[in-house]
Amino acid sequence: MNPAKPARILTIAGSDCSGGAGLQADLKTITMLGGYGMSAITAITAQNTTGVFAVEALSPAMVVAQIDACVDDIGVDAVKIGMLGSAAIAHSVADRLEKIAAPVVFDPVMVATSGGILADADTVAAFDRLMALATLTTPNLPELEALGGESVVRGKTDALLIKGGHAESDQLTDRLVLGSREISWTSTKIATRHTHGTGCTLASAIATGLGQGMALPEAIARAREFVRAAILAAPQLGAGHGPLGHQAVRPD
Repeated sequence: MNPAKPARILTIAGSDCSGGAGLQADLKTITMLGGYGMSAITAITAQNTTGVFAVEALSPAMVVAQIDACVDDIGVDAVKIGMLGSAAIAHSVADRLEKIAAPVVFDPVMVATSGGILADADTVAAFDRLMALATLTTPNLPELEALGGESVVRGKTDALLIKGGHAESDQLTDRLVLGSREISWTSTKIATRHTHGTGCTLASAIATGLGQGMALPEAIARAREFVRAAILAAPQLGAGHGPLGHQAVRPD
């Protein structure tokens, strides 16, 4: 008896050597949610729970070669985009994604949870092309402001998930904007310092849901539940913003 083929999810993101964020968090999330994870590494970082100490971007040609190697052989059902590393990489990824018929979740990563800067001004300027290609763009409140604010970003992407975790409140509200329609989810914030990689985890969980055929609101709802469960299961590692407990969360 042949097992059912899993949804094929490609993450285009930077590497976090400490395993808490970036493509490592993406692959853990995709696997735990039943998908088959692939990666195109955009940049290598030296980071841990306390900060980002070094960043080295790959060449745009190497990033595209990784995308092509995955898509041409394995195929792809959904794409998640995270840290890009440079404006040239952002444009090369956009060029390639224009030829891929799969839902795209774009997490416009600019600053790590620890505060390290992960995108310069030129790279942020190139985000417009990726937002135009994305099925969903998932900025947090500081990222939304850096991209020009809600009114500007709403016109640049098909759907917008505004993550409310940075709001000064005991409640966290995430808002999905779909044209004139809006859906929101509100939950009580979890009091913890172990939040390294929450944005990466959420975006890759949504992409996995879309690749599995879920409707966008359903994929977001499950992804939020996965992130909350992973925060509660955090293994209490590191001296700073610790990683989530992806390994402890089961889809059921």
